[in-house]
Amino acid sequence: MFTGIIEELGELVEVVDLSSAARFGVRGPLVTADARPGDSIAVSGVCLTIVSVRDGAFTADVMKETLDRSSLGALTPGDPVNLERAATLNTRLGGHLVQGHVDGTAVLLARQSDEHWEVVRFSLPAGLARYVVEKGSITVDGVSLTVSGVGVDSAPDRSGLNWFEVSLIPTTLGLTTLGKKEVGAPANLEVDVIAKYTEKLLGASASGRDSGEAELA
Repeated sequence: MFTGIIEELGELVEVVDLSSAARFGVRGPLVTADARPGDSIAVSGVCLTIVSVRDGAFTADVMKETLDRSSLGALTPGDPVNLERAATLNTRLGGHLVQGHVDGTAVLLARQSDEHWEVVRFSLPAGLARYVVEKGSITVDGVSLTVSGVGVDSAPDRSGLNWFEVSLIPTTLGLTTLGKKEVGAPANLEVDVIAKYTEKLLGASASGRDSGEAELA
């Protein structure tokens, strides 16, 4: 479990092709200071298990499922990555509950800059749109963010495309990959897990009531 508060901007230093998987080498002196094999580190929003640690870097195996369903498959050595160690019972919950399980990927659609902030718009997969609400929480590349706007694009080339916006402060822009991500670049999304569980439970409850009524009838 994570909180979405990035501890360090790391760097992907190596990608070893393992046929149906890959082994990543990631430099992150801060997050590896107390790390051991078996520990979990979120890499741009994806929970990975440490295989080895040495000289301020760690290796982690990434399965094909993860490469296919996240933006990690598009990374190459030299790319920056957001890093966060798994939370402990003593960790301050500065963001929100983040699992490190990517629900889908988005594309950065637009950036609007101001002197003290920047509004960034991302596409939103149709299957995730119902979980994203204004002022709710969302994780983008491992960063816990507050949704500042949601909508549907009406432009001819993107008609019907769901989108959401987040407002980024200078600290987030400077200390995470979101500050330099270009329009058209992919991003990992994780919606609020509480919303997904609530939907499942309410659906099961409604189904139970319907079944009970049918049996009584």
